Amino acid sequence: MTETIAIQNTDNPYGAFELKKLYPKNYSIGLTIAVIFHIFMIGVYFFAVFMQTEDEDNIPIVRIMKYSELGPPPSISNEIPPQVAVSGPVVKPTVGIPVPVPDASVSPEQTLASQEEMSNVAGPTITEGTGGGGIQITQDIKIEQEADDNPDMDKFVAVEKMPEIVVQAKPVYPDLAIRANLEGRVWVKILVSKEGKPKKAVVVKSDAEIFNQSAIDAAMKYAFTPALQNHKPVAVWVVVPFKFELRGN
Repeated sequence: MTETIAIQNTDNPYGAFELKKLYPKNYSIGLTIAVIFHIFMIGVYFFAVFMQTEDEDNIPIVRIMKYSELGPPPSISNEIPPQVAVSGPVVKPTVGIPVPVPDASVSPEQTLASQEEMSNVAGPTITEGTGGGGIQITQDIKIEQEADDNPDMDKFVAVEKMPEIVVQAKPVYPDLAIRANLEGRVWVKILVSKEGKPKKAVVVKSDAEIFNQSAIDAAMKYAFTPALQNHKPVAVWVVVPFKFELRGN
């Protein structure tokens, strides 16, 4: 037969009664801690929002403008104001200005200068410009430009009669071209003067450069009749071809 023995510990009593007794105290402590923690977190949140708003107020405002809204840039060049030349007073001529004198001192043979005589008298010196370097004009200077009778090589000149060849020179065949068996043609433009003489010769087209100088030398030995314009001789350019052939030597 089994026997059950129950032993009661009277030193540390603990049971449902004790739990009900401690529950309100522990609940109050936990609730107080939770409320304080939530209040602290809410305060931290609002403090962070306040600090962020204050920082945003201190941020400088940057205005973005378009290039078209900007004004013209300042000039970087140092503009020097133009100098204005101030001319000095012109000395009035004293020729022909009558001076009143007593009638007793007037000579009956004395005459005043006429306008023609006054015009022949040199006028006063006129100085122009600023500073020490002036230009003095003492008399009229007549500048004559000699007319250039030589027309431009590419300019068309209308003439009634073109020059005709009177004396024809044969060009010298270069030795190097003979050894190399070279043949070709050279077109030379000759400036014929009013007297019918060549003044200048220019190669305008050439098959071989070796023939150019020989063709120019021959062209300068030519003689022409002068070109006529309004029945007067004029200078004009003409083109003369030179043919170099080995069979002709």
